[in-house]
Amino acid sequence: MGLVALDVGVDTTSPQGAAMAQVLAVFAELERRLIGERTKAALAVKRAQGVRLGREATLPTAVRKRILRRHRDGAGWSQIARELNEAGVPTSQGGRQWHPATVRYVVIGNERGRSK
Repeated sequence: MGLVALDVGVDTTSPQGAAMAQVLAVFAELERRLIGERTKAALAVKRAQGVRLGREATLPTAVRKRILRRHRDGAGWSQIARELNEAGVPTSQGGRQWHPATVRYVVIGNERGRSK
């Protein structure tokens, strides 16, 4: 079974077509890596300029402090999520369901100096 790429005219059922498809794949991978490097470099420049990257934190300070306090008191991620759900506390995006991973993200983000 072969692959026929109509937009580049490569028929992989022939030896020449198969070789050409491999060459195209190699250059596609190269381009993906180059894009990643350029993106990483551009983001580093923006960070060095003090530009805040990502969306703004929307979690109210009181909720963030509540999560951090419960974590300091020894409550686990699941327990904190359950308490927030039982209290009807909306998530940062206005959702109804807190998950342990979301609670963990708030704590880890705070430890890294972010106000998520």
